[in-house]
Amino acid sequence: MEQRNQQQPSTAFVAAAWIALIAGITSYIIGLFNVEMALNEKGYYFTVLMFGLFAAVSVQKSVRDQLEGIPVTNIYYGLSWFSTLLSIVLLTVGLWNADITKSEKGFYAMSYTLSLFAAIAVQKNTRDARQKQNNSTHNE
Repeated sequence: MEQRNQQQPSTAFVAAAWIALIAGITSYIIGLFNVEMALNEKGYYFTVLMFGLFAAVSVQKSVRDQLEGIPVTNIYYGLSWFSTLLSIVLLTVGLWNADITKSEKGFYAMSYTLSLFAAIAVQKNTRDARQKQNNSTHNE
């Protein structure tokens, strides 16, 4: 396997990724807590958030595994992408049909997007840090 010389993410970037993830998830959940909709609707939007976060991390992992020569089955790779796209479609359809203001719809869309992007960044940073840690223990 080819060793890639990757620059480690800075402490500032790692902190920014975590802050973005926490801000995105927290604002989305606070929005759900405060919105006037049925509990089952709130559950739908919460589930879509959790599904999207897991799917986005799965995409990042499978893409990175392939780049590093780690075997990834086509089924897992395809399901990761399909799940990520499906979570976005489910949120879009839910918001399109929701009886809330356009500004609220925009708020959910943006906090969702921030959360997915930040989850990918946090996963990447975590993996980079672990890889650096593993490389330093092998070199001693």
